[in-house]
Amino acid sequence: MNLSDKRDDENARRLDAAVAELQAAVAQLERTVADKLEDEVSSAELEEELAIMQDDRSRLALDLDAALARQNALERSRDEVLRRLEAASEGVAAALGAVSDDPGRED
Repeated sequence: MNLSDKRDDENARRLDAAVAELQAAVAQLERTVADKLEDEVSSAELEEELAIMQDDRSRLALDLDAALARQNALERSRDEVLRRLEAASEGVAAALGAVSDDPGRED
């Protein structure tokens, strides 16, 4: 084996090492890109889930406001019914009292 052959072998070894290093770098780059894409997909999924949760929160807030308004209306109606029942009860009691106090009443 002459000096030229030795140099060719050494160059071939260095070329093989450089190719292997390049292949390892490309593989690492592919893994990094895949991880980045997965992170972006995860971020997009999280953003979509957050948007859905915000929509749900808005809908629930509207439902709560409507329920509170209905509760307030029902409480006002209840108070009005109680007031009317009390007035009617007083009227009935007064009428019964007037009838029992009536001296011309025949039993």
